[in-house]
Amino acid sequence: MANARGAIIVGASSGIGEALARRLAADGYEIGLTARRMERLQEVGADLPTKSYVAAMDVTDSAEARDRFFELAEAMPSVDLVVISAGVATVNPDLEWEPERQTVAVNVGGFTALATAAMTYFERESGTASGTDGHLVGISSVAAHVGNGDAPAYNASKAYVSRYLEGLRYRVGDRDTDVTITTIEPGFVDTKLSLGGFWECSPETAAEQIARAIRHKRAHAYVTRRWRAIAWLVALAPEWLLRRLF
Repeated sequence: MANARGAIIVGASSGIGEALARRLAADGYEIGLTARRMERLQEVGADLPTKSYVAAMDVTDSAEARDRFFELAEAMPSVDLVVISAGVATVNPDLEWEPERQTVAVNVGGFTALATAAMTYFERESGTASGTDGHLVGISSVAAHVGNGDAPAYNASKAYVSRYLEGLRYRVGDRDTDVTITTIEPGFVDTKLSLGGFWECSPETAAEQIARAIRHKRAHAYVTRRWRAIAWLVALAPEWLLRRLF
């Protein structure tokens, strides 16, 4: 019998990551769960309808996080999908150093460490008889489209995530390994990271729409889809208006 599909979700202990773990498990995926809180990961894993695997991981320790990722991937029969959902968001109008440092460490450094680990894994496995080309999904944000005077590091870090994933799409276009790269840009989602309530959706709604983008191997998706209009308006708005709004 062929192995069940497997997905690793980085940042699976709460919010979008947890909701997506439940959604993908309902679709038949075995789930690899990673985050800092092992006890919470075990609780989430025990509640899934498919087999789960857990690994405690602090993405700011990039070397250890990458080691844990590869150990988790090797423990699973198959890893067809990697979702990087770990992130932090802090309102920091006074530009205190620690919130800015932490945001960059998690959203930029941690993201890049795990994105490159996932690509290395998929490209290595594609050369084996049972290998899969793989699918990498990164959770960015509509915030990637504009700066924010109250949360400058957060918006900038999400712009990095979106552009990095775009670069990976260009990279795989020139290689034999056909890894799918999906950029997810949510608006406001009702989690601890939410910076507002306008058009806010539940984590479960976000997970359903992300799962749909995964099934269709979309290059890019807004969550919810109405946020596409906001991104379009931001692209057209004059600089003076954006300064007043953000």
